[in-house]
Amino acid sequence: MHLTFAPMRHDMPLVLRRHGDRLCVNGAELDLSGIPEGAVLPRAAVACDWLAGDIERRDGILHLVLILPHGPDAPEATLFPAPILLTGDGPVTLPPYTALSGGGVA
Repeated sequence: MHLTFAPMRHDMPLVLRRHGDRLCVNGAELDLSGIPEGAVLPRAAVACDWLAGDIERRDGILHLVLILPHGPDAPEATLFPAPILLTGDGPVTLPPYTALSGGGVA
């Protein structure tokens, strides 16, 4: 699973957990297993406020763009986040919500 982020000032941090083709986003599970190779699932077809773009499966990998919320004093790594390639299951480590948080584990 390949995650790209769109940073946005928001009062609620993001918490992610992956299990195969399922992604738990702040407690709500997205089951993406039904997306076949080469398909695009439009953002509007998914009931998730944290999605910032369509979902695609390319070369067997799901590609998602998620909103990355941050606090008022977010560090540069959060304001200009690098994409993340998830290769295993479990909590997803995200850039820190604020400069003081030291790292976001979600």
